[in-house]
Amino acid sequence: MPRFTHRTALVTGAASGIGLATAERLAADGAARLILVDLDEAALARVGLPCAVVRAPGDVRDEAFWDALDLSGLNLAVVNAGVAGAAPLSDHPFDEWRRILSINLDGAFLTIRAAMRAMHERGGAIVAVASAAGLKPEPGVAAYGASKAALLHLARVAAKEGAPRRIRVNGIAPAGVETPVWDVVPMFADRARAIGRDAAFAELAALATPLGRYAKAEEVAEQIAFLLSDAAATITGATLVSDGGYLL
Repeated sequence: MPRFTHRTALVTGAASGIGLATAERLAADGAARLILVDLDEAALARVGLPCAVVRAPGDVRDEAFWDALDLSGLNLAVVNAGVAGAAPLSDHPFDEWRRILSINLDGAFLTIRAAMRAMHERGGAIVAVASAAGLKPEPGVAAYGASKAALLHLARVAAKEGAPRRIRVNGIAPAGVETPVWDVVPMFADRARAIGRDAAFAELAALATPLGRYAKAEEVAEQIAFLLSDAAATITGATLVSDGGYLL
């Protein structure tokens, strides 16, 4: 039975990876209208879905973009746009720190604020896509991990503020997911060139994950859809850890 009939959903970072998989899941589950945001206008134009689609190319860090975007009728939002990066703290350029924080946290703040304003009268559900890196410290991911830890706390604050308006806000914290975000991580990119992308994912997962594999974007999308659905009607302010046992 369709879970999202007659509902309008916003998905950021919708042109690839978890965002695209989530948009496809919501459309398959009956969403009437999807508002898709991504900085990559060409990739966004290639997204085809069996429902009404509003493609909104833009930068989630741009307050003017959100002020101009029509979110009327919004019921659901997936705060997914983000970037990765890796460097030891002592070698981390400040401009790279600011770039990662501005996209992953400033952009998320503006997205959540816009969604909550749009849902003010009717309620709704929001899922913030964070990371297990925001829960477990590892060398080399200071900016990324800090941004995702802050995002999870931002989601909890939003959940408490949104509850009187029947706005639910939850976070999801995947560990390894086979998405293009890994391609900019030097360690992974080097290994993928040496042995192939699939083999590099398998090698990483065997080392880091008790279950011995990384998630597919479609699996995370299904978990996001659950948190957005009426089946999760009493869940708010929670973080769903989807990590294959990485935190153990």
